Amino acid sequence: MNTDKQETYLNDWFSQDEAAETMLPLIGHLYRRRGISTNVYGQSLVNKTVFDILNAHGFAQQVLGSPLSIIDTLPMLQAISRLDLSPCRLDIGKLTVKYRQSRDSETIESFVNRELAAVNSGRGSLLSEPRDVVLYGFGRIGRLLARVLVEKTGGGDKLRLRAIVVRKGTDDDLMKRTSLLQRDSVHGPFNGVLTIDKEENAIIANGNMIRLIYANAPEDIDYTAYGIQDAIVLDNTGLWRDREGLGRHLKAKGVSKVILTAPGKGDIPNIVFGINDDKYKSDETIFSAASCTTNAVVPVLKAVNDRFGIESGHLETCHSYTNDQNLIDNYHKKERRGRAAALNMVITETGAAKASAKALPELTGKLTGNAIRVPVANVSLAVLNLSLNRETSVEEINSYLRDLALHSPLQNQIAFVNSPEMVSSDFIGSRHASVVDSLATIVNGNRCVLYVWYDNEFGYTCQVVRLLQKIAGIELPALPA
Repeated sequence: MNTDKQETYLNDWFSQDEAAETMLPLIGHLYRRRGISTNVYGQSLVNKTVFDILNAHGFAQQVLGSPLSIIDTLPMLQAISRLDLSPCRLDIGKLTVKYRQSRDSETIESFVNRELAAVNSGRGSLLSEPRDVVLYGFGRIGRLLARVLVEKTGGGDKLRLRAIVVRKGTDDDLMKRTSLLQRDSVHGPFNGVLTIDKEENAIIANGNMIRLIYANAPEDIDYTAYGIQDAIVLDNTGLWRDREGLGRHLKAKGVSKVILTAPGKGDIPNIVFGINDDKYKSDETIFSAASCTTNAVVPVLKAVNDRFGIESGHLETCHSYTNDQNLIDNYHKKERRGRAAALNMVITETGAAKASAKALPELTGKLTGNAIRVPVANVSLAVLNLSLNRETSVEEINSYLRDLALHSPLQNQIAFVNSPEMVSSDFIGSRHASVVDSLATIVNGNRCVLYVWYDNEFGYTCQVVRLLQKIAGIELPALPA
């Protein structure tokens, strides 16, 4: 046995573990006191554990194909914490690699002063006062929205989740709703502390008081009676998808805008954040965040079309079963969906092809689509079978998508993996709209097949929150550029 190597591995682990522990209070202080979110190549470090931070570095190393040690990123974070920065998003992984490639004799302090000069203007707030948010409905997406919004409270000067609207179930409704937020069979326990205030009929989540309001119709609620003003309502019930139905929210006192967490109908703008959010108009009052599948496939389709051009294509999604299917065989108004969801693969339809063309008009008439509901509770797979305008290779298209995932404006939408062992459950909790599985890519001349994973619950929720932040006027500069 090589005892020297054994000691080397152990000592290296101690050093990395200690570095991660040192990072934790710095990351927390930057986030809560200055509104600064830190990440490593898109992997958030906020509200994470020591092991989460170490794994984020490991993930970056895998995608980069070169070492990225926490021993190197810690001095970068320490130097950043000594600056008086305004709110922003900082990728300490990218900053570290950039410093390593260009430093010569430059000190870290000099480097971060130069690289972060645009935000080194003193701490401040993006909003004059926090923007109120209301969740209408508290199902799968609603509870994940609550988790993400509470996580993003930071110093409390941006978005504040003030209320959740549901129809009352039983006398212990408050306790049951809190329990569902606390425990999730797919996404695990709530990251924090939950208590209840029976007098206010409220959930207290990491210090955030979130009132539970019971109502049968949106227009019946007076939010101002709860101190809620100018609120953005996130409707995750799917009960109304047109302007008339969703407009009922705007009749309630205290509401100014509505976001639907499903595809909208008629003239409601369907927005895939990162793709067509530039068409957002401040005077619009009702928005749709489109569907989870549309958010997953459109960023990749845009990327491929921009570089290679798409002649035609077919989108096939292997989608996890959803709550509208039956647990066991029973009547269902839609074809095939009456069969037991956890026991069958069920062919059904998807509107993702048409919706993709709405977000990317240049693809109108070029795409077809279908879906198969499969017996897993979460995480779906989109198979993009495309005919391109020119020939390419596996190496070229993968290299292009990898660079987009690391360095482009689409880095929050597209992730990239190159492990031969990853399966659907490995993508639970992914914050990206889509994850390209590079080792599954097939290319034959101008024909290519891309396999794109997506957490149809959590990844989509993160896209909804990105749209919410934009509508609220919260757009953090991301550095390094």
